[in-house]
Amino acid sequence: MEYDAVMRLALERGFYFPSGGAYADAHAGFWEYGPAGAGLKNRFVELWRREMVRRGSMMEIDGSQVMPRSVFEASGHLGGFADPITRCQECGATHRADRLASEASGRDVPERAEPAEIDKAIAEAGARCPGCGGGLGPVERFNMMFGVGIGPDGGEAYLRPETCQSIFVDFPRIFKTMRGRLPLGIAQVGKSFRNEIAPRQSLLRLREFYQAEIEVFCNPARMGEAPDLGEVAGVRLRIQDGDSVREVACGEAAESGLVPCRLIAYYMGLLASFYEKTGIDPGRCRFRRLGDKEKAFYAEAAYDFEVEVSSGWLELVACNYRGSHDLAGHASGTGEKFEVMDGEERVLPHVFEISMGIDRSLYAILEHCLREDPDHERTVLSLPPYLAPVQVGVLSLVKKDGLREKTDDVYSGLKRGFGAFLDHSGAIGRRYRRLDEAGAPLAVTVDHQTLKDGTVTIRQRDSMKQERVPLEGLAGVIGRMVAYP
Repeated sequence: MEYDAVMRLALERGFYFPSGGAYADAHAGFWEYGPAGAGLKNRFVELWRREMVRRGSMMEIDGSQVMPRSVFEASGHLGGFADPITRCQECGATHRADRLASEASGRDVPERAEPAEIDKAIAEAGARCPGCGGGLGPVERFNMMFGVGIGPDGGEAYLRPETCQSIFVDFPRIFKTMRGRLPLGIAQVGKSFRNEIAPRQSLLRLREFYQAEIEVFCNPARMGEAPDLGEVAGVRLRIQDGDSVREVACGEAAESGLVPCRLIAYYMGLLASFYEKTGIDPGRCRFRRLGDKEKAFYAEAAYDFEVEVSSGWLELVACNYRGSHDLAGHASGTGEKFEVMDGEERVLPHVFEISMGIDRSLYAILEHCLREDPDHERTVLSLPPYLAPVQVGVLSLVKKDGLREKTDDVYSGLKRGFGAFLDHSGAIGRRYRRLDEAGAPLAVTVDHQTLKDGTVTIRQRDSMKQERVPLEGLAGVIGRMVAYP
């Protein structure tokens, strides 16, 4: 499906919409989830917890969204968390310089490139202001963090630009109180904030967004030993390094050196296995190794997990080997010790990061799962049943002869256990198609036969298959059909 079709679905079926849209001064880059979107997001996060956090024996925390200036001085964000910008000398509009240079030159100009290098690319391509055609000023760097004033005296602090810094700052306490052992994964899900220069395409580039972040703390001398690849050894990884893409089993990737070590291979395997369960086509996913000018300022080695969508390849997850950058920075900034014991050895752990963009992931799921079924004149959102915000629609064939009241009773019996939706309005075929487009995998219809023998019809979204099921045990049947894998 194309982007416009996903946007139509999002707006018409309550997945997401612009924040403050009724007001003329609403800012770009802020979007809100409606009932369908909130349901999908919550189920996605629960799948992440099942398949990443609990499967990987990790711990989860919930840190503050506002942190003091000193945290971001130590982390390097005040100096290094900046994007290149250029301003039109005629109309004053501000543009992302690397993106403008890339579009004008037809080649990739990395955002981490030096300003002089981007200036040169803009000049060679003859790029001008997309708005008025005016000339462009020199490239400079713009720090993307949102500053906030604390209390009446305006104490300096910032909204977090990523969810991980509280994990790093809290690591010694968590390791001690939870009796941690290396390697130790600590996870967090929540909002981050970046003052993006040019937010665009709804959920794809936001100023306020959700992240699901995992930081794996490890002994750098033992990254080749643990963990046991075990259950992820056979998971297929599509890895791009340069212009070539290889598809190999996770175990083979570790043994052949295609990925740096067993520890990184293990977590890449967990991630690929997770996304296979989201409805995204695994054949349109890849891990792309980043070059030196593409990596974040804190990364020693980096892979982006990307998915192909209608607009091209979209980064969903940043997989960064951050080395000791963060713990060493916070140890220096606080004067505290961040070393821990690993057996008989005291070590300053290194960190491997799996930083997931939830909003982008949800967009990719919608685009990959949305399809047209011209044979039956319907649009279908084929979400995995365990991700669907509405898991079962409960419908009355007609609203008379006691069927409405019986349908209400059936709905009351299901709504506490499932995402259920009650619908009495319109022709039954039209109601089925509304549920198909909203992604509901099942529909239960109460008809005159229900009053005679206590059975209802269950209709499956993708196959349109229908079968009679006794009301007694209906919840169990639905539970098996929408269960997590």
